[in-house]
Amino acid sequence: MEENKEYSMKQEMLAKFARALGHPARVAIMGFLAKQPNCYFGDIHEELPIAKATVSQHLAALKEAGLIQGEIETPKVKYCINKENWMLANLLFKDFFEQSISKGSDCGCNQ
Repeated sequence: MEENKEYSMKQEMLAKFARALGHPARVAIMGFLAKQPNCYFGDIHEELPIAKATVSQHLAALKEAGLIQGEIETPKVKYCINKENWMLANLLFKDFFEQSISKGSDCGCNQ
């Protein structure tokens, strides 16, 4: 009999954000947008070393994950960070990386 195991909502969200940030171009896009005082109107491919078609694919992945919002279809070009999800991602990653590693288990890999 197969056991049905489900992941928690936090685990699902953390994985979703991690997947979206799993490419250096997306990390660069998020870093660029984080520095903008307002929504960015323009072509990110002019600011970063990324081809125009590639930018659209990466923006779509970030938008699907909820990390950015705005219009990514030309001629309407407006992007900004979804602040609510940015803060949620921050908390989830922080909680994940602040977990204690069990001191009692030693598999011998740390030698």
